Amino acid sequence: MNIFLSHVLAGLCLLLSAPLAAQDLMGMLEQDEEEQPEYAVNTFFTTRVINGQSIENPYPGDLIFIISHHFGRLNQGAYELWGLDQATIRLGLEYGVSDRLAVSVGRSSYEKTFDGFIKYKLLRQQSGVRNVPVALSLFSGAYLKSLKWPEGSDFEFRHRMSYVQQAMIARQFSRQVSLQLTPAWVHHNLVPTTDDPADYFVLGMGGRWRFSDWAGISLEYFYRFQEPESYDTYNSFAVGVDLDTGGHVFQLHFTNSQPMFESGFLSDTRGDFLDGDIYFGFHITRTFTLR
Repeated sequence: MNIFLSHVLAGLCLLLSAPLAAQDLMGMLEQDEEEQPEYAVNTFFTTRVINGQSIENPYPGDLIFIISHHFGRLNQGAYELWGLDQATIRLGLEYGVSDRLAVSVGRSSYEKTFDGFIKYKLLRQQSGVRNVPVALSLFSGAYLKSLKWPEGSDFEFRHRMSYVQQAMIARQFSRQVSLQLTPAWVHHNLVPTTDDPADYFVLGMGGRWRFSDWAGISLEYFYRFQEPESYDTYNSFAVGVDLDTGGHVFQLHFTNSQPMFESGFLSDTRGDFLDGDIYFGFHITRTFTLR
């Protein structure tokens, strides 16, 4: 009888302790869920806002192939089919080394320019156990102009080079609205005259309004704090539509910048948007998963 009572008491203890153990387990799981950071994702559709870089990187092991194309100026009229008879192109590859580091190489027909850059994601916007209100990426690019020198010139290889350093500071305010500030420094080893600056400081502002799961409108503007003396240039402006089809991202846009690499459109935009010097263009982005 004593053995029977002891078994009954043991069973009652197990039944009473089970809900408490379950509550403890649920409490631990809820605590773990609360401690997990919630990162902002898809702040922009791809690695470009329009012409300029966004804070987005390729995923680790992903290779992004970007085909960029700018037609001629719209104000050239019907004879040039409003610029469609002309073209400037850039082909680029971007690779995600890690979840923070990306590298890229590219080549543009504009002044036959080769480019390469690295981009590092220093901060990720997150909420939860740690609140980080913005994302921050750092960018360093080098550009090689491979046009032939004029006959009889004594230029050196270093005169072909230009460099860009910039930071991208972005915040996703909601699933629909994202904004980014991009302070940048541009340096040219060779300038047309001694009166022209070799260094430019630029502040970029860009944003995206996502009006559906697969489409959005983007705006972008770069203000230069220095201007060349020997020729006219303008601040770069662009407006466009982003379309995400799943396998590709199409970015259709209008801009006053003909070059599609950073040292070009940041400091050498020759078109006046208000005067009709507008280039219609697009980026086609295709991602290949390598590992």
